Amino acid sequence: MANKQFDVVVIGGGPGGYVAAIRAAQLGLTAACIEKEPYADPKGEVRLGGTCLNVGCIPSKALLQSSELYDQAGHSFVMHGISLDSLKIDVGTMVRRKDNIVTQLTGGIKGLFKKHKVTLLAGHGKFVGRDGDYWQVEVAGKDGVEVVDAKNVIVATGSKPRHLDGIPVDNKTICDNAGALSFDAVPKRLGVIGAGVIGLELGSVWKRLGSEVTILEALPEFLAAAEPAVAKEAWKTFTLKQGLNIYLDVRINKVTQGKKGVTVEYEVGDETRTLDCDKLIVSVGRMPCTDGLGAESVGLQIDERGRVVVDDHCQSNQPGIWAVGDVVRGAMLAHKGMEEGVMVAERIVGQAGHVNYDAIPWVMYTHPEIAWVGKTETQLKSEGVEFRAGQIPFAANGRALGQGDTTGFVKVLADARTDRILGVHIIGNNASELIAEAVVAMEFGASAEDLARTCHAHPTLSEAMHEAALAVDKRSLHF
Repeated sequence: MANKQFDVVVIGGGPGGYVAAIRAAQLGLTAACIEKEPYADPKGEVRLGGTCLNVGCIPSKALLQSSELYDQAGHSFVMHGISLDSLKIDVGTMVRRKDNIVTQLTGGIKGLFKKHKVTLLAGHGKFVGRDGDYWQVEVAGKDGVEVVDAKNVIVATGSKPRHLDGIPVDNKTICDNAGALSFDAVPKRLGVIGAGVIGLELGSVWKRLGSEVTILEALPEFLAAAEPAVAKEAWKTFTLKQGLNIYLDVRINKVTQGKKGVTVEYEVGDETRTLDCDKLIVSVGRMPCTDGLGAESVGLQIDERGRVVVDDHCQSNQPGIWAVGDVVRGAMLAHKGMEEGVMVAERIVGQAGHVNYDAIPWVMYTHPEIAWVGKTETQLKSEGVEFRAGQIPFAANGRALGQGDTTGFVKVLADARTDRILGVHIIGNNASELIAEAVVAMEFGASAEDLARTCHAHPTLSEAMHEAALAVDKRSLHF
């Protein structure tokens, strides 16, 4: 019996993969998507959406929202004249709400596959060879093994949590992101190894719900990738206002798991310390998933970090094999993977798909949120680029005052000669939404003057962006 043949087969059903498959189908190609993970599906069926939707971006934001409401009820309602006799949190209900959101969205992607006639192939996908014009991909599922033929293959196998030697993750007491999203109760003492995006977001969730949170970070700088002024404001807010215990330049010596929890022995400077906690989250980055891909069987080049080697348009060293998302160079961001998936599908049919890697936004969903796009002051100085900066605090913004949260600021960096916007950095309420204006502006090569001349609705948080653009030319109107 002949193998099934497709124009495009995508290996991996995460953000980059499922979007690539849908876009390929929209362009008139026969498309299939291979996915093996059931995650927590009660029927054991594969779930689309990858880490992001199942055990990452989406569920963590659901828990962040729940914990933020709880925190507001306990600390912010009183300023509005709203009082509560008693306040409690039902963690089980909170987690079920998160699970229901995930179930709804994963089912929605399957619905999109049916709408666009994308074939879902359940199982583990790997290369097994080439036959004429087709790459051969094996799909090993619970119902058996089949081989499908594809003119083009898009590798979108994503990434997995990086674990540390000597620290066994069981996702019950010692957890990575998956386990940390499914606690059945608020841990009294929570330890977190890693002060990156995942560590800070998850630490924030459980801190708001009552945990004593200690975060241990190996790097000597806090949020080294962020704008220095943003990192400074975030440090002050997280440690002084919110009470997160964050230690930098830490060396982990030993982790011991006992009946009552976990003990972490670590060093800060010349001092050896011990952290006792009920739960420990390990969040020290992620690794690309190329194990078991069968890359060697088709001569697909993998680099020393386990990533598929690709060019600027995500083409590998083999014609007709592409790769997108966390499994290739660049930021491990869901939206970056989605854009690459669209680009590849369009290039397969001869269109000029592209991704502007200089205009990809970064977001941290802590409270306050942190978001940026483009270059930081540190980067511009190291590159010898002369720039002007405009910074406006949310304390000068009427909407922020009305909402009762004036933490943070907007900062705009523009070329000193051309006034072209080089970077925008926000820390504050709704930074994740506000950054979109900056991304659009940079995509169209806008100047700070362009933003300054654009009418912004009043009263809105977006006016801080307007004022920051005015401040680049030292002519802000309300600060």
